Amino acid sequence: MKSYIITLLFSSLLLITYTHSSAQEKQDTTVSFKVSGVCGLCRDRIKKAAKGKGVSNADWSAKSQMLTLTFDPTLTTIEKVADRIAEAGHDNYLKKADDAVYKTLHSCCRYRGLEEDEPTEVPSKDTNAEKAEVKSNSIVSSPQHTNSYGAHKVNGLVVEDDRKGSFKPLIGASIIWLGTNTGTTTDSSGFFAIALDQNSTKLVVSYTGYKPDTIIITSPQRMRIVLASNKQLNEVRVTSTKMSTYINAYDPFRKAVMTQKELLKAACCNLSESFETNPSVDVSFNDAVTGSKQIQLLGLSGNYSQLTVENLPGPRGLATPMGLNSIPGTWVESIQLIKGTGSVINGFESISGQINVELKKPATMEQLYANVYTNDFGKTDLNLNLAKKIGKQWSTALLLHDAFGNKKMDFNKDGFRDLPTGNLFSGINRWNYDNEKGFMMQFGVKVLNDEKTGGEVDFNPAKDKLTMNNYGLQYNIDRKEAFAKIGYVFPQKKFQSIGLQLSAFDHQQDSYFGLTTYNGRQKNFYSNLIYQSIIGNSDHKFKTGLSFVMDDYNEDFNTQNFRRKEVVPGAFFEYTYSPSEKLDIVAGVRGDHNSLYGAFVTPRLNVRYEPVSGTTIRASAGRGQRTANIFAENNSVLVSSRNIVLPASSAKAYGLDPEVAWNKGISIDQKLHLFNRNANLSFDFFRNDFQNQVVVDLENPREVKFYNLEGKSFSNSFQTEVSAEPFKALTAKLAYRFFDVKSTFGNQLLQKPLTAQHRAFANLGYEVKGWKFDYTVSYNSKKRIPSTQQNPIAYQRDSYSPDYTVMNAQISKTVGKKFPVDLYVGGENLTNFFQKDAIIAADQPFSPYFDASLVWGPVSGRMFYGGVRFKIK
Repeated sequence: MKSYIITLLFSSLLLITYTHSSAQEKQDTTVSFKVSGVCGLCRDRIKKAAKGKGVSNADWSAKSQMLTLTFDPTLTTIEKVADRIAEAGHDNYLKKADDAVYKTLHSCCRYRGLEEDEPTEVPSKDTNAEKAEVKSNSIVSSPQHTNSYGAHKVNGLVVEDDRKGSFKPLIGASIIWLGTNTGTTTDSSGFFAIALDQNSTKLVVSYTGYKPDTIIITSPQRMRIVLASNKQLNEVRVTSTKMSTYINAYDPFRKAVMTQKELLKAACCNLSESFETNPSVDVSFNDAVTGSKQIQLLGLSGNYSQLTVENLPGPRGLATPMGLNSIPGTWVESIQLIKGTGSVINGFESISGQINVELKKPATMEQLYANVYTNDFGKTDLNLNLAKKIGKQWSTALLLHDAFGNKKMDFNKDGFRDLPTGNLFSGINRWNYDNEKGFMMQFGVKVLNDEKTGGEVDFNPAKDKLTMNNYGLQYNIDRKEAFAKIGYVFPQKKFQSIGLQLSAFDHQQDSYFGLTTYNGRQKNFYSNLIYQSIIGNSDHKFKTGLSFVMDDYNEDFNTQNFRRKEVVPGAFFEYTYSPSEKLDIVAGVRGDHNSLYGAFVTPRLNVRYEPVSGTTIRASAGRGQRTANIFAENNSVLVSSRNIVLPASSAKAYGLDPEVAWNKGISIDQKLHLFNRNANLSFDFFRNDFQNQVVVDLENPREVKFYNLEGKSFSNSFQTEVSAEPFKALTAKLAYRFFDVKSTFGNQLLQKPLTAQHRAFANLGYEVKGWKFDYTVSYNSKKRIPSTQQNPIAYQRDSYSPDYTVMNAQISKTVGKKFPVDLYVGGENLTNFFQKDAIIAADQPFSPYFDASLVWGPVSGRMFYGGVRFKIK
């Protein structure tokens, strides 16, 4: 295998100094002079304005406020360059920008009001003489200095170092005097002003996603505060580390972001295990034989959550049952979770929420990342990520994953393997291009091959396949995928951009389960064209565009064939109104036409309001629609002897109407001060009401019925969560959740089966000297089990499962600095609780009573694992 070795992505931010050059030895002259600016947008604007005839190079630093210019004095002059820069809106040592031009700059680029009254700095040409010394812009003024904010105030700018040589203003950063209720937040440009407080000299600066820190203030000052990550800056700064999971208080959508730090709290071999430390998402086995898993959000199965990968369609359709296993945790950069309705830009399928997975990017990921994992169940994972930068504009990455296991585990001694054996291989090759002039592009290919064998321990495919000798199953999944994103940001109007998203895949599954055969193929094409800009000013923003989705399904279930083709063109418009940093209103609507079901409209509304500093209230409402894929989404029915009952009509999709639901929700996020540190408290409530639903009726143990809803179906979800740092290096997260989920089965409104009404959750993390300790405990209340009263007594089950508790823990240690190595060991289900009767009639797998679908708890007991991670940044 060819090894990719990458050079370092970017060097640290350079302080620009004068370059010595001799006019007699070379024609070009290099000078440095002050140009006022704030952020990365300023940098791009200044560099573009400076470049022109005779200018060979122009570099500007937001830190030093200095422009270093290399030019041919026979072709141009400094005065001409300074004029162009002023015309672009930036003051410089020779000319001040016109006020009217200055006011047209983006709000984050407004530099006036922050600068000191300093002597004019005159550029010095580099010659053979001694280099002139230049004083860079002062960051913190002396106490006697005042400005427009007043003589008795502390004021300044809060920015984030993006580690690429520029600073980005942080909107809504919290500024508060320690031990008081006196505080403020930064405005839309990152500026703040706060009066001196006689009762406190410690100013706490915090921002969502960072741990806060404190600076001492004794007199009126003006400052630039930089939230930096793992980097020392020669200015007043707040050193911070990002929290493992955070919610941006100023995002109109309540988006919980799980960072890599959160993902490393567990083994996280694949996406299904990435939510073990998240109280909002449940992950459970679909059945007791196939090893497939599903997520649950707001009390509804994962079918109702839109799963995307970098905002492109993720595992969906036929990939639903095994999709969570196909995305390795080592590929994941972050996971973004939105409860309720999301943006209309991403489509119409989201009903309970959206989960977006961001993969590691070639330009920012480690040049090499290797991981080896193994557990006492006989499963081994090998992962290798490689990245390389090619020139200044191209970068590429290769991500490889191989998981295999051949140990026939039978923990509960029922004669069946707890998990299937076999091999899963997946890989991605992706490319990224950025010309640094507004044009960006990324594209890549993915492959997946998953071959597994399960069933009875003694099952041998060579002689037992599709016979009654021993019960067994096999599936072979082959998936090929290609994707691309193309975007352009208008250089003079950074608020204006256009982008095109493209993806296509071919998914093939060949499988059998006992005497039941199922083969399916899905071909998909997706495109999404997005244009965004403003209306008048940045208070009024909009996104609009066109989308196109095509799905071609061909399924064979025993002797029946189900084939359909859905073509869905659509258009959308989303308007965002942000009159102040306290209020955002996002109203979106999209219209689509499904070739099977006709035209439909999807409206959605999201509102964020901050009545007081530290309190964020969000409300949302919207419609979602999706087509059910009954075999793929109910894989468990294939591992039972139940008769499958479908509507008489074979039109549309299995003769069923599309699922339609309205979601409404409200959430409150409150910043607190506990244990003399910042903490967060949240409450949220969401309700789904189905206008139509494909009901999966298991109430008769002899059959499974699929039919359109006739009656009510709804879900109510309430959750409260608190996260705090009781003392330094110890983090704690506590949560409680309540579900009320009911649907009409036949003519009865019943609680959704196999769903716990109550769940309590706690996660503790502690770090010290390279050691990390993580502990998670989860309590699940009893769950309703579909009736089994028509079975013989030996094959009957109770109406409700017992409640149970699951505990997981992990210890990791980082050794080495230049080439750090992480060693980790852990255990899952430490209480050793498992469902002993997960398979009904396991001793008679070909009888009419055999059923492996009624899984309400863990299907195997205590498991220990260990591994090693190695990376070169």
